[in-house]
Amino acid sequence: MDKFAGKTVLVTGGAAGLGRAYALKFGGEGAHLILADINADGMDETKALVESEGGSAECHLCDMSDEAQIQALGAAVLAAHETLDVLINNAGLHLGEIARGFFGLGQAKWQHYFAVNTIGPLLLAEALRPALAKAKGLIINKSSMASYQPQTAYGITKASLNVFTHAMAAQFGADEIRCVAIAPGLMETPAAQGGVDAANWEKLKSMQAVKRQGTADDIANLGYFLASEEGSFINNQVLLCDGGNQLRGFRI
Repeated sequence: MDKFAGKTVLVTGGAAGLGRAYALKFGGEGAHLILADINADGMDETKALVESEGGSAECHLCDMSDEAQIQALGAAVLAAHETLDVLINNAGLHLGEIARGFFGLGQAKWQHYFAVNTIGPLLLAEALRPALAKAKGLIINKSSMASYQPQTAYGITKASLNVFTHAMAAQFGADEIRCVAIAPGLMETPAAQGGVDAANWEKLKSMQAVKRQGTADDIANLGYFLASEEGSFINNQVLLCDGGNQLRGFRI
């Protein structure tokens, strides 16, 4: 239907998983995709998938823990694109020690986790503000169900991102830029399936009102709605997409 024809969407973490689902969803509606990730091969695969369905995409290497790389990405996008309709801050750390750790992590690890999951999204949005302002665009931050009862480093970084989302909605609102966050449950992606015990998938479903596993497409569909005309009056919100989970802090 090409509802996003002529529009531009930037997705960080676009090499796989939720980022790839976002790219395919918006690309299928005619948007030009700007993909950013540290995984060049994965981005190339996403780009090829978008193009195989008639869309267009470009790739940029960017480590979201590195401010210089974030600034370079912003400058490159501004040089090539006058407007940016949607920024999806999808990249983040979510598996391994960050999802289990609290004590004993040390300052360097805490700073790295916050740099990627909390501060990086703000810095990229700030770098892209001129193009977002011209489009009266939308920023979507990737939160998590774990942000509601944070007991690990992961949940804490995402709870902090929720607070940043509200502040960003207020600050960017001067340019009529909306800012929201999506808080997924534990969605069925290759990375999550490889990093979560099989028993926990069943435990998670037993906690949900909707007794099926959430997918990357569920999140991409919500993001698409928020970016569409139908969702254009939604701002300054963190939206859960977790099947009605009864224990929102569940993670591992």
